[in-house]
Amino acid sequence: MAYSAKVGPSILSSDLSQLGRECERMMECGADYLHLDVMDGHFVPNLTFGHPMVECLRRSIGPDPFFDMHMMVSRPEQWVKPMAAAGANQYTFHLEATTNPGNLIKEIRESGMKVGLAIKPGTTVEELAPWAGQIDMALVMTVEPGFGGQKFMEDMMPKVSWLRSQFPSLDIEVDGGVGPDSIHRCAEAGANMIVSGSAVVSSDDPRSVIALLKNVVIEAIQKRSLDR
Repeated sequence: MAYSAKVGPSILSSDLSQLGRECERMMECGADYLHLDVMDGHFVPNLTFGHPMVECLRRSIGPDPFFDMHMMVSRPEQWVKPMAAAGANQYTFHLEATTNPGNLIKEIRESGMKVGLAIKPGTTVEELAPWAGQIDMALVMTVEPGFGGQKFMEDMMPKVSWLRSQFPSLDIEVDGGVGPDSIHRCAEAGANMIVSGSAVVSSDDPRSVIALLKNVVIEAIQKRSLDR
């Protein structure tokens, strides 16, 4: 199997006045990557930050952390080049936000970033399927995008299971309400990239939470390989 267990804290849950330090703290606590939520106030009602913040973070914390940009924006084509220039590693756009996914995938690749493709809870996994062979990662949202602190939607797990069965080596990410209480369901369904916000960032012991999330996914991957 080509995929491995990775945990990416959602930095939007951290103290935004100390963002660079918070990113470093997450990496020191064992995070495999950082999940950065970009919201434009159009595609989702909330508003966060853009490429100038990403550029500052990259300059502050250096080249090593992998930046997974979750682009909750209505014109994802517009920000590919600025995000690549700012130091983003993966550009994850929403299928619902573009009329030409194929062109956008090509553009992201040409800019030197990995390609992620996200779907909201109301979008079927079959709509993502035609693009699965062209992307590096599929993101199955387990809450409605736009706000933190929402309840995990367990009924999204069949999407993850279907993707894992159809595309065995694809990186599959889950995002929204994921923490120690819901990680087993995500791991059993086949998710291997785990975004966790407040469960990690607001914890008194982020290192232990990251380790727990990762270990559950590692065990599920090992079990899956034995069952094949």
